[in-house]
Amino acid sequence: MTRRDVTRLPRLADEHSRAGPVRSRRPVYVDLLPPCNAGCPAGENIQAWLAHVEAGRHEEAWRALVVDNPLPAIHGRVCYHPCEGACNRAELDSAVSIHSVERFLGDLAMERGWALPSPPVRTGKRVLVVGAGPSGLSAAYHLVRLGHEVEIRDAGSEPGGMMRYGIPAYRLPRDVLGAELERIAALGVQITSGHRVEDLADERRQGSFDAVFVAVGAHLSKRVDIPARDAGRIVDAVSFLRSVASGERPSIGRRVAVYGGGNTAMDAARTARRLGADEALVVYRRTRAQMPAHEEEAEDAEREGVRINWLRTITAFDGPTLTVETMELDEEGFPRPTGRFEELAADTVILALGQETDSTFLRSVPGVEFTPDGTVVVSQSMMTGCPGVFAGGDMVPAERTVTVGVGHGKKAARHSDAWLRGAEVPGVPKHEVAVFDLLNLWYFGDAPRRLQPEVAPEERVAGFGEVLGGLSVEEAGYEAARCLSCGNCFECDGCLGACPEDAVIKLGVGHRYRFDYQRCTGCGACFEQCPVHAIEMVSERG
Repeated sequence: MTRRDVTRLPRLADEHSRAGPVRSRRPVYVDLLPPCNAGCPAGENIQAWLAHVEAGRHEEAWRALVVDNPLPAIHGRVCYHPCEGACNRAELDSAVSIHSVERFLGDLAMERGWALPSPPVRTGKRVLVVGAGPSGLSAAYHLVRLGHEVEIRDAGSEPGGMMRYGIPAYRLPRDVLGAELERIAALGVQITSGHRVEDLADERRQGSFDAVFVAVGAHLSKRVDIPARDAGRIVDAVSFLRSVASGERPSIGRRVAVYGGGNTAMDAARTARRLGADEALVVYRRTRAQMPAHEEEAEDAEREGVRINWLRTITAFDGPTLTVETMELDEEGFPRPTGRFEELAADTVILALGQETDSTFLRSVPGVEFTPDGTVVVSQSMMTGCPGVFAGGDMVPAERTVTVGVGHGKKAARHSDAWLRGAEVPGVPKHEVAVFDLLNLWYFGDAPRRLQPEVAPEERVAGFGEVLGGLSVEEAGYEAARCLSCGNCFECDGCLGACPEDAVIKLGVGHRYRFDYQRCTGCGACFEQCPVHAIEMVSERG
């Protein structure tokens, strides 16, 4: 049904009654699903906390946000914000900068010391979480807020997983990471570092754990055999980034080649520049359009002096000479060799060809199944084939991002809580998504997006200081106000002013409106003007 489908009907009267409407449809207020909410892997109610920011209720906004995601300052920096890719505002001018407002709230919470209340009820149940990366931390956070006793055991010397050892400090400062992890620990989550779990059944039995969530991440680099005179000059990206994150400064020479086209490859090349490499080259066997790295990551790398060679594959490394073969795409878009070679200069080659999970400790757990690529098979509830053992994050089939991992942790916590109680998580039907074509464009004016301040490229490569800055209070409020409130009433009074019969009753700020159907003729004026499609016309016949 479009807005023009509405039939305007006359009011009729007879001698025995006052005038009353005769109509085939009536308006009803509805709440649709905003596309940003629908696109968020962490399941945040983005539209709700943006509304709080717009109104200046910053602590309320933060508290609404952390109901779903305990790491807003981190996500505001490292999430690739699929919510913005879904944002209807992009069809007008540009998407709302959701990630920068989220970062603003996370930073403000750290600055002002906002804390979360301790869970009021204790269940007496104990849950073991294996892995202190984003998925494990998220699961622990939600489980402890549900009243369970939670311990995280992690092989790393410090918690954080790939957030600490894989994401460079210029994207995620370590004080930010530490502050948000401390907030989780303050809720009562016990974090045990330097503890590698090798026998899960024994750990569960010895610790009297009632359930387990496993999220060990993907810390093993995929390898490829490259003929080389000095194999010591070939390193994997995960080990390279981990060593730098641990405070080391590996010797890589003046010219570095990174083999791969993902986000890790871009991070490795940008890190090499900060370690003093005059030349950093990314070699990728496909085209730019096919690269797995997010476009902004490649653009940032290029701005910092990283060169990217598309349609190339490394065939030999005889430092300081690197031999690459030119590739071309076949009819199906797959790269194939051409027999044409060229030589490039490189002192070190960094392999960034993807990561795998070390899940060998799960191989002996009864019922746990694996996919051909080594990831763990889980049900819709995130549970493996072993009762009470759940898994998520990079070790299950899914996109490998911090935000996806946090979403897995939240979902697994809900389902493991239900499993511990002998219940099921009730299904919640999702509303229709409020797509762009449902909105009334006349209502919204131009409002250019506020950009985050950033350090000049030539200054960035001098060290590991943070590249992007945050928004001010005023800028965050402005950016939040750019939200179109897709599918949900924001009390603009448009329906109130449009109704010719005074059939719309305003209920007070925060309480929206109701219809007086004794007066309503079903003319559809309210529906026609609603900027956000918070009104539908429904049949009187049901």
